[in-house]
Amino acid sequence: MRIHFSALLLVPFVLCLPTLRAQTAVKSEGKLSPEVMRYVKVPAAEWIVLKNVRVIDGTGAAAIDKTDVLIHNGKIDSIGVVEKSLPGATVLDLSGRTVFPGLVGMHDHLYNIARPNLNAAGSWEPPLMVPELAFSSTHLYLGAGVTTLRTTGSVEPYTDLNMRDAVDEGVIPGPHMDVTGPYFEGSKSVFIQMHKLKNADDARETVDFWAKQGVTSFKAYMYITRSELKAAIDEAHAHGLKITGHLCAVTYPEAAELGIDNLEHGFFVNTQLDPGKQPDVCPNTVGDPTLAKMTAGGPEAKALIDLLVSHHVAVTSTLPVFESFDAAHLHLQPRVLETMAEPTREAYLYTRNLELMRAAANPQRAGENAAMFRNGMALEREFVAAGGLLMAGPDPTGDGGVLPGFGDQREVELLVEAGFTPVEAIKIATLNGATYEGKSATIGSIAPGKDADLVVVEGDPSKNIDDIEKTEIVFKDGVGYDSQKLLDSAKGRYGQY
Repeated sequence: MRIHFSALLLVPFVLCLPTLRAQTAVKSEGKLSPEVMRYVKVPAAEWIVLKNVRVIDGTGAAAIDKTDVLIHNGKIDSIGVVEKSLPGATVLDLSGRTVFPGLVGMHDHLYNIARPNLNAAGSWEPPLMVPELAFSSTHLYLGAGVTTLRTTGSVEPYTDLNMRDAVDEGVIPGPHMDVTGPYFEGSKSVFIQMHKLKNADDARETVDFWAKQGVTSFKAYMYITRSELKAAIDEAHAHGLKITGHLCAVTYPEAAELGIDNLEHGFFVNTQLDPGKQPDVCPNTVGDPTLAKMTAGGPEAKALIDLLVSHHVAVTSTLPVFESFDAAHLHLQPRVLETMAEPTREAYLYTRNLELMRAAANPQRAGENAAMFRNGMALEREFVAAGGLLMAGPDPTGDGGVLPGFGDQREVELLVEAGFTPVEAIKIATLNGATYEGKSATIGSIAPGKDADLVVVEGDPSKNIDDIEKTEIVFKDGVGYDSQKLLDSAKGRYGQY
């Protein structure tokens, strides 16, 4: 008997409709759905006291030991020892724990990259695919302490918009989302799922359409031209929205002069010094020669950084996705492998083994790559020292074993390795993102009146940054979620859905 796949889809969908409508109605009355409540460890309450906790406030200030954080109706009321009586308050003794602001992930996708029929030799069949992983991604982000994120490029923008709304309505768990529209790509692309712009008018019309659908930011991609980028920037700004870019055909100085708000991937994808760089053409070298030549502290670096700072262009650090530049940084974690679906895990191990073999076969090239990675770190330090706004995000696309949430934590660890202090790195990953998003009055640091978006970890990340991985409770809007339950719900599923 032949069974139509569409019929199999229809039955559970129809059965779920009343449930979803009921959940939305429940949330409108100020409650969370049962699907969300299953992950709640500390329910909302008028008063919640986090006692005997270490506080890293997200401003870059030194940690405060043995203090209390008082939460009132989902907002931070005070930081300091609570002496007044609060009948009916929820009191948590968090001795030995640290609380810091919820992470603000500024390069956090809801998808990964898949190469069809990838084998151990590294060959695969086109086209390169981008599966949407909205369930596992949102659970991993929130479980790892990301309470706000920017999708920084969508391949299924309607999915991302609907996920954002469902999270905000309390129907499903996840972080608050700044949904970036579909990529602005030029006349060619490595991804079959991207719209290729025809011209500047197409760029303007695309911005206008997606702004009306409710996206809250935009992203330009590798093959966009200067005229298309300028049109997209001007139209986005006309809608009061910002635009970032992972660029190649357009250089960093060109983009800054055009008015872009943000540049992705630190200084790893700037092509201005690539040999033979032609206007509006992405070279095959995709920025490696520029990174090798633009030494931190050198005149080229100083000129570029001064230009970016003077034009108020923010930079997003995405160090985890570039760790594979250095074979010594192929960071293999059991929790990452356990979270991947089996085919995703197999593909990751194939690519990881190939990176190791290439490094062993060509030690000189491996050394050059490692030096570029260190230089990229140093350029980010120099940018911050010059007054630039550096933000954090891991670019969790599957490359390098970078996963949602886990990758955000790894980014903070690598910022410390790059030379920032732990509290500086946490500020980059919290308050700086909130500042760029225009939300620093409500999130990004621990201060009276701000939303209770907080992460509780075992240990002391101000001294040992790896303790940032030891999440126990993640508060979002004053509700405390069980970190391990959220992470366990995605175990073995990342790459599947």
